[in-house]
Amino acid sequence: MQVQRDPANVAHVLAAAFPPRLAGDVRRVMAVMPESVTAPMTPFEVEVQGETVAIPSRLYNEEPGAECARALSETQQMVLHCLYSRHHDGRVRQRHLERIVASGEPCAVPFVVQSVGEHVLEIITSIAQGLPGLAEPGSAQRRLYGEFIARNPAFFARTERRVVSYWSCYHRREYGAFGTYPGCVLLEAMRAAAVEQVGTRLPRNTPPPRVG
Repeated sequence: MQVQRDPANVAHVLAAAFPPRLAGDVRRVMAVMPESVTAPMTPFEVEVQGETVAIPSRLYNEEPGAECARALSETQQMVLHCLYSRHHDGRVRQRHLERIVASGEPCAVPFVVQSVGEHVLEIITSIAQGLPGLAEPGSAQRRLYGEFIARNPAFFARTERRVVSYWSCYHRREYGAFGTYPGCVLLEAMRAAAVEQVGTRLPRNTPPPRVG
């Protein structure tokens, strides 16, 4: 389902993907984004540090020129990369995700986690490479992702189910055991990060991560 193609409505949808404190930055980013005849697809809601945001499932705007992007502040560039990580073209998504995956900004986290639950293996590999601290107890990345997942257990459960589905549909021949699939490895690290935050187990929605 797509959002109604009305400029004011589209602006509201994109602004809702970030906390209100970033509203001015989002407006600045939107000013350099080419318009699209296709509206964003229906958002999904998550909680980021106590605030609810609604992130578009897909975005169809062409990328702005490099000169326009360079004129943005660091925060505004982060907003731009987050939005284009929802682009309908997988290569565009990957390029922008690689710019935010290591970000310490909490509002970037749901954009990354959502992408773990998609089918493009190259994107999942890029995420794993950008999160080396996720498997390190006490690291900043582990705390950041653990807190987000602990606040959004239903979203994480849906992500788990999507990872299993895409593995079974597209990647089972290459990764015969689910535990060897890069998406599973990421899920397990995220699960451990959340458990470290809350001190209790999370319900599992994936096969046990056995590799044999």
